Amino acid sequence: MLDISTLPLAFEFSSPGPILVKIGPLTIRWYGFLIASAVLIGVWLSQKLAKHRNVNPDLISDLSIWLVLGAIPAARIYYVLFQWSEYVQHPERIIAIWQGGIAIHGAIIGGVTAALIFAKRNQISFWQLADLVSPSLILGQAIGRWGNFFNSEAFGSPTNVPWKLHIPPENRPPELANFEYFHPTFLYESVWDLMVFALLLTLFFRSLSGKPALKTGTLSLVYLAAYSLGRFWIEGLRTDSLMLGPLRIAQVVSLLGIIFGLAGLAWLYIAKRPLPDVISTSQEDRQRR
Repeated sequence: MLDISTLPLAFEFSSPGPILVKIGPLTIRWYGFLIASAVLIGVWLSQKLAKHRNVNPDLISDLSIWLVLGAIPAARIYYVLFQWSEYVQHPERIIAIWQGGIAIHGAIIGGVTAALIFAKRNQISFWQLADLVSPSLILGQAIGRWGNFFNSEAFGSPTNVPWKLHIPPENRPPELANFEYFHPTFLYESVWDLMVFALLLTLFFRSLSGKPALKTGTLSLVYLAAYSLGRFWIEGLRTDSLMLGPLRIAQVVSLLGIIFGLAGLAWLYIAKRPLPDVISTSQEDRQRR
């Protein structure tokens, strides 16, 4: 039987550090650079997809501002709340988002809330907007996960696999201080996210030819179920999960995401009924004409 731990360590990962460039008092960190890049690429992609769905791309530009204002603060608040015992002792670190510490589930909650308000104000289907944003969101998650690599955070349990990740002593949990190498869970999730991204784009462009024709909300629900499935497994490898008692919060939320996503797809394709929305079905039909 092959022992993979003896294979050449061609894929060993070691972070060069969190700082991308420093010019005088100006410091640009990888974490912030990657988040900003993910937002810009996401807006561009969603605008391209909007044109294919006959939606005004400018609407996506306006929505992106709402999403950033809703998602990033919510992602930080979510993280801080579940790490409150640490931040209550160092309140000055609460706003230090550049040091890492945001939760994608918090971002989704904040983003969905902002998108619902935006859709209602502009009288456009929330699910139509969500379908246009979902591919960009999962691509952004794939990009953003590399911020964890540069910060040497969000890694998994100790391992000796060929693609192991070296973690500096100062970043290791006290109980794992004697271990040098860990599962690169940032990489696992980034690769999973890219696969989900490819699936969503495939479904999107196949639907343009009517093979198969997708109902409004399908891409969003596939994103939710598929991402949550991967996150549930990967979270089980993490050493720094946000906890609520004995439960890993991300696994609980992921399980709910899988259930909600599959139930929504069953509602659309088995019950053959539209998803609840901020506008009526007749209004959405008129928008598509």
